Amino acid sequence: MKKYSFLLASGLFLLFSCDLYEAPVSETDRKAIFSSAEGIDAYSISFYNMLPNATDQSIIEQSLVDFGATTTLSGFITLNAYSEDNGGGWSWDNLRNINYFIVNCTDPAVSEDVRNNYIGIARFFRAMFYFDKVKMFGDVPWIDHPLEPDDEALYAQRDSRELVMEKVYEDLRFACDNITRTTDATGCSMVTKWVAYALTARVSLFEGTFRKYHNMNTATSATAWLKRAEDAAAYVMANSGKSLNPNYRALFTSDNPPATETMLAICSSASLGVYHQANWRWTSATYGGALNLIRPFVCTYLQKDGTPYTNRSGWQYEDFYDECQNRDGRLAATIRTPGYMREGNIALPEFGGYARLGYQPIKLCVDATFSDTKSENTHAMQLFRYAEILLNYAEAKAEQGTLTDEDWGKTIGALRQRAGITGGLTAKPTVVDTYLQSNYFPDITDPAILEIRRERSVELLLEGFRFDDLRRWKHGEIMKNTWTGMYIPAINQALDVDRNGSYDVIYYTTAEGLKEAQDAIGSAAAEDCATVQVSTDPAATSIQAHVAGDGKGYYLAWYTHNDAMKVWGPKQYLYPIPVLVMVKNQNITQNPGWENGATNNGN
Repeated sequence: MKKYSFLLASGLFLLFSCDLYEAPVSETDRKAIFSSAEGIDAYSISFYNMLPNATDQSIIEQSLVDFGATTTLSGFITLNAYSEDNGGGWSWDNLRNINYFIVNCTDPAVSEDVRNNYIGIARFFRAMFYFDKVKMFGDVPWIDHPLEPDDEALYAQRDSRELVMEKVYEDLRFACDNITRTTDATGCSMVTKWVAYALTARVSLFEGTFRKYHNMNTATSATAWLKRAEDAAAYVMANSGKSLNPNYRALFTSDNPPATETMLAICSSASLGVYHQANWRWTSATYGGALNLIRPFVCTYLQKDGTPYTNRSGWQYEDFYDECQNRDGRLAATIRTPGYMREGNIALPEFGGYARLGYQPIKLCVDATFSDTKSENTHAMQLFRYAEILLNYAEAKAEQGTLTDEDWGKTIGALRQRAGITGGLTAKPTVVDTYLQSNYFPDITDPAILEIRRERSVELLLEGFRFDDLRRWKHGEIMKNTWTGMYIPAINQALDVDRNGSYDVIYYTTAEGLKEAQDAIGSAAAEDCATVQVSTDPAATSIQAHVAGDGKGYYLAWYTHNDAMKVWGPKQYLYPIPVLVMVKNQNITQNPGWENGATNNGN
């Protein structure tokens, strides 16, 4: 449910989900809406229904991710589980609504500046609509007017990515130049000029890096798009007045998101009865994907001094307590770490329940427990924030080869300083982190680009960017990584995970092993100690305990028996056109590799 919705005049919206036609609107309705600023303002609220609701945004990264393990594997990366027969996403409802507004917002009774402001908002949402379509399908038909039953465009071919994305950029430029709102007293829930610039930077960075790493030969070069990203981000940095909020976690747990950094958010309200389910989804082992971070990703969080965690001697065998010490402050703001409290009580990861691998996220849920089993959250969900602007600027410049130490200091350095990191803040790096390179981006030799990717991954985690990032960087294969979790020094033995003097969990393989471990600590201590059965068989379907290197303890693991079912091939950088679309419009052709019912078989 969204905070904003608006029921327009009867007959305005009669939408069809799979085609491009909508019934016409009477002249009387049209005049009533477009002859006043109040009418077009009311109409513009309908565009916000394109935004995700707070629950959807809070779990946007519980499926197609490389950094976490979920209860099930997404069909898109499961062998032979996805094809043109079960694909989706070819819906054009929102476009018809936007185009109708743009074409009809011409009444001279409303001043041109006012009309252009609202047309700018409409074109912002049209750019967002087409950006999502291009990311998903590549070439798509460009439609810039509301279609009638006899319109030839109903059977249009797919226009080139080059044409569509240039049209998207035109829409964004118009939005940036004409949207007049620069501040928002409604909790950062309305599109402003700065949000338009932010979307311009986001779109341009995606397109520039996608064209670069996919070696696309297009009229508008990858470099041109990267310069567009740089310029849009630079404008926000110089003119918006936005800055980093000192408290990182407050950005994701506040009912009224900090306006210092927030640019656009999905807001909820107890007084209006608008709630969401973030806590329920992030604390229940059965309701939702129950995503845990995996250890290879946790290892990418830096140490407080700015050096890689994997520079530590013996890092491979550090238990949960040790690995969480002296780390980037965003680690403790993202998952439950030793010392985390909920309502005055120590709240360790829910071992064996939600925290199958030990790394339980907290970033998008609040510390209060009242909404853990119901839909009563009201904290805002971020859609655009200033930190992304800094990341986009730094990456766009690094990809062009123009990043300076000054650029580094005011972007990546500033983000790391907020996270409590003390080293490497003022000068771009000159040495490659071999762990990050070999495990994630072996094709990247530029230390600055590697570190910007690290920073982006950590800063924007769980906010919906990762799948798009891996696709534009041409590294979808990372989603095939094995799901391994925290290191444990022993099984069939009670562990004091947070070193507070009391036992927390026993990972055991047999009933006999569990009894021996419980007897060793006594019945009183055993009563408060969680118990989790694990298997040392890599083919097991339960939580596994894999022997660590040199036989020094174990790594928790999940779903590794199905690693062979994880697939990624060149065709998966785009989705298949749903087969019904091509039945209705035979001018629409299928994306390469998905033809004739082909599945996601890794080719």
